[in-house]
Amino acid sequence: MNRVQFQPGMSLREFHARFGTDAQCRQALLEARWPYGFRCPSCEGAEHSHFERHGRMYWQCSGCRAQTSLTSGTIFDASKLPLTVWFLGMYLLTQTKTGMSALELHRHLGVSYRTAWLVKHKLMAVMFEQERDRRLEGVVQIDDAFLGGERTGGKRGRGSENKVPLVAAVQTTPSGQAIFTRLDVLPNWKVPTVARWAVKALAPSTHVVSDGLYSFNGVKDANCSHEPIIHGTGKQSVQHPRFMAINTLLGNLKMWMNTTFRGFKTGHYAMRYMAEFQYRFNRRFDLAKLMPSLLASCAFQRPATEAAIRTAMPAELGS
Repeated sequence: MNRVQFQPGMSLREFHARFGTDAQCRQALLEARWPYGFRCPSCEGAEHSHFERHGRMYWQCSGCRAQTSLTSGTIFDASKLPLTVWFLGMYLLTQTKTGMSALELHRHLGVSYRTAWLVKHKLMAVMFEQERDRRLEGVVQIDDAFLGGERTGGKRGRGSENKVPLVAAVQTTPSGQAIFTRLDVLPNWKVPTVARWAVKALAPSTHVVSDGLYSFNGVKDANCSHEPIIHGTGKQSVQHPRFMAINTLLGNLKMWMNTTFRGFKTGHYAMRYMAEFQYRFNRRFDLAKLMPSLLASCAFQRPATEAAIRTAMPAELGS
């Protein structure tokens, strides 16, 4: 039995006991946002008064007089959804083993598809912010991949309009067990592009193990050592002992995409979907803390409008 796969996590019964009412959700968000007491978002002052208006609690800073509510300035800002719906969405996205599409979320939350899509993408935006600065170190296996496929009537292969290049990296133990991962969309496979990615994604002195793709020589520009291994294709490639962690990760990623999502705009939102997979993978050792950790991140995430969420996300690294 795999210890990680068979850990208990947070049961649905425990979730309802802790976050089943709006009052419980408000208290949990209050503790996540101000764990050591109120701090003014404008001036960091602690002295304050509070009052209620139209059934909503407000805090007023005694120093700068700025007023704030519990959700203002967070990812929940301006949302008309009850916190209980947001919390259930966080629970489902973090505790479901295979992930959850916006369509399935819409059915579980009892909201419109548009609302479920926006909730999912706002939460994925929080995950993206938490993972964007992660740097891998030690021994790291990397590989190239392509996300998406050809559209009907469109180009095939690497020239497909719905394919985006993806660099997958896995930090491993000395024995080759996966620890952490990074999944990044790149604009191309040129050596300078991979070099700029490596500076951002890998710590200096990292030992990089890759296949023979020439572009991966760019990691040397990030003060990393590089061990290219030329191997065959097909079964020889998948079963090579030096690439077991990265091949397993890519296999799990492909299964997750194929079983959860029937289609999305890879050119628009690929980085956000990869961030969800990366966020869950890198925190898989303690599933019980996954949702509270996401809640804490939501409390400090800047608000995002629907227009901003729907805007295409260009490749950040290497561009």
